[in-house]
Amino acid sequence: MGDAGQTGPLGSDPARQHVDEMAASLRGELAMQAAGIGTFDWDLLTGVLDWDERLVALFGYDDTSFERTIEGFTARLHPDDRAAVTAALQTAIDECGEFSTLYRICLPGGTIRWVSAQGRALADVDGVAVRVLGAAYDVTDQRGDALGVAEVLEAMPAGFYSLSPDWRFTHVNAEAERLLGRRREDLLGEVIWDAFPAAVSSLFEESYRRAVRTREPVSFEAYYPAPLDGWYELRAWPIADGLSVYFMDVTERVRAQDELRRTAERTVTVARISTELAGSMDAEVATGQVPRMVVPALADACIVSVLDEHGHTRTVSSWHADEDSRDLLQRYARSRAAALAGIPAVARTLTSGDPLQLTGEEALATTVPGEPRELLTRLAPSAALALPLRGRNHTLGLVSLLYTGDRAPTADEVTTLRDVADRLGMALDNARLYGEQRQLALQLQHSMLTAPPEPDHAEIVVRYFPASEAAAVGGDWYDAFLQADGATTLVIGDVAGHDSAAAATMGQLRSLVRGIALSTGAGPAAVLTDLDRAMELLRFRTLATAAVARFEQTRGEITSGTTRMRWSNAGHTPPILLTPGGDVRVLGSERADMLLGVDPETPRREWVVELERGATVLLYTDGLVERRDADLDAGTDRLTAALADLGDRPLQELCDLLVHHMVDGHPDDDVALVAVRLHPQDRPRPPAAGPVDVPRSVPADPAGP
Repeated sequence: MGDAGQTGPLGSDPARQHVDEMAASLRGELAMQAAGIGTFDWDLLTGVLDWDERLVALFGYDDTSFERTIEGFTARLHPDDRAAVTAALQTAIDECGEFSTLYRICLPGGTIRWVSAQGRALADVDGVAVRVLGAAYDVTDQRGDALGVAEVLEAMPAGFYSLSPDWRFTHVNAEAERLLGRRREDLLGEVIWDAFPAAVSSLFEESYRRAVRTREPVSFEAYYPAPLDGWYELRAWPIADGLSVYFMDVTERVRAQDELRRTAERTVTVARISTELAGSMDAEVATGQVPRMVVPALADACIVSVLDEHGHTRTVSSWHADEDSRDLLQRYARSRAAALAGIPAVARTLTSGDPLQLTGEEALATTVPGEPRELLTRLAPSAALALPLRGRNHTLGLVSLLYTGDRAPTADEVTTLRDVADRLGMALDNARLYGEQRQLALQLQHSMLTAPPEPDHAEIVVRYFPASEAAAVGGDWYDAFLQADGATTLVIGDVAGHDSAAAATMGQLRSLVRGIALSTGAGPAAVLTDLDRAMELLRFRTLATAAVARFEQTRGEITSGTTRMRWSNAGHTPPILLTPGGDVRVLGSERADMLLGVDPETPRREWVVELERGATVLLYTDGLVERRDADLDAGTDRLTAALADLGDRPLQELCDLLVHHMVDGHPDDDVALVAVRLHPQDRPRPPAAGPVDVPRSVPADPAGP
């Protein structure tokens, strides 16, 4: 005996393996030649059907007459067998399974031969059949000859074994030996449930027993654990003396399909997260949704912790795949929050930007002692991963992933999670910048929209709400001021655009209206005419709408308890009147005049309406009534209906309720409104209206001295 470390006469082990493989291939080829077995390969994508020389001759063709199509095959089938054979082939293609059939062929000259064929369909990674491979041979002279069948079974490129009625192996071919990792000498006569105990009470046993019970073939895919550790595609059919099983190892195909599925799930998860983050500028909404989308596709549990500028945990959200563990996970996330940035391993990750990947034991060792470690012990992670949430110039937080059982993050999952963390970090940074810009915009907007005056017996309320999806200041404005004769003027307007240019123009137009009205004492139409001309002279490159209403009285009207409202409309939404009796009217049945900035010479009209004391007038921008899913008319109808229902409320409360009813705190566009309620002049000013706030030079009543 030679030394165990020597390679032997055939050289190295790889060389010996190559010779063994050649010998096995040659053995199969010689066996098929001896048995007269021909092989075929049908490409389902191109339609080309390849036969070897034995099969071409068997079907009565030669190289010039066989066109290499399935039609050439079916042309030779006996008419009585054609439907059954075609159905067997189609079933194998549809199920990506195998087929075994016996049929007759009609050769030129009228000779009929019996042919036995077996094969299987091969699928791509998507599980769609793309080829059919198999073998066939002439059994006319040996039907019932077991030796010929055995030769075919031995040469076929798939595993085959047969079982007796008491489940003992009675035949095992060479390929079955290789796939099962057992010699046939050891398997023959052994009960399958003893030889392969993991098959007991599994899909294998259930399917085999069903085939025997129903006398119907069964096809299925199943996984067998170690030592085989593989996926198999099987077809079992009952025979007179037991069960025959044809099977192939499809582990690589199943794993490729599983990896393709996981890749698709990761892609879908990232796409969903990107969509969610792009659609929200609210940091709390973003952090709350991400854990639910990451779990369970990329981890068994997820915690998102947002830190403030001092490294203190500001926001925590979490989600666990196991419903019973969600409360425990949230308690763990909160218990570690105070000391999170102080954990050395976490601090290094936050500083370096590199992921921190740990085993379950390492995760426990790095956790803060006390309640956090106790809770993490109960969560029992098998692995953990921590990724920083990076903004433009600094780290904003940490996303922590936990894995349970034997699960751990793969390299592809870590790459995907880093992408998710980066997207979330940028979303949080955008939300922070958006909040700062929005706050600045609101401060600027409110600085330009001053509080209204409070003349005697007239209560004025103003409201402004920026669009919920815009951080920039807008062009909507309101104004209310007193003129020297005591008349009250209300203005509502809207400059095209939602940017700083629109806001600047709004501020200029508001000042111009005040200056024109106060210096000239003109009525609404004249004010709008002068404003339009001023815009042309000052080269305003914008369009705007506006409505101006002037409330005035004569001595006789004070005595009679009425007030005149003169108003003019430059392309704006019409005023709405709520009478003391609760009736609601949209003022101005005619179309509004041309908006500002088009033609400074356009004539401006003026309307007059007489109001009783106790009446309420509302001026507003279109953001109050326009919605993406409804037109302006429908919005106006909703507003008038709401005003009729709520008209008996105090004016401050009425305006708040109207805005809530119409836009529910999330307007699609900026909303500005100004409302005036005329209180009776023969009684004291109601306490709800607040104190009188009028410059000394203005008379207490519009017609006063």
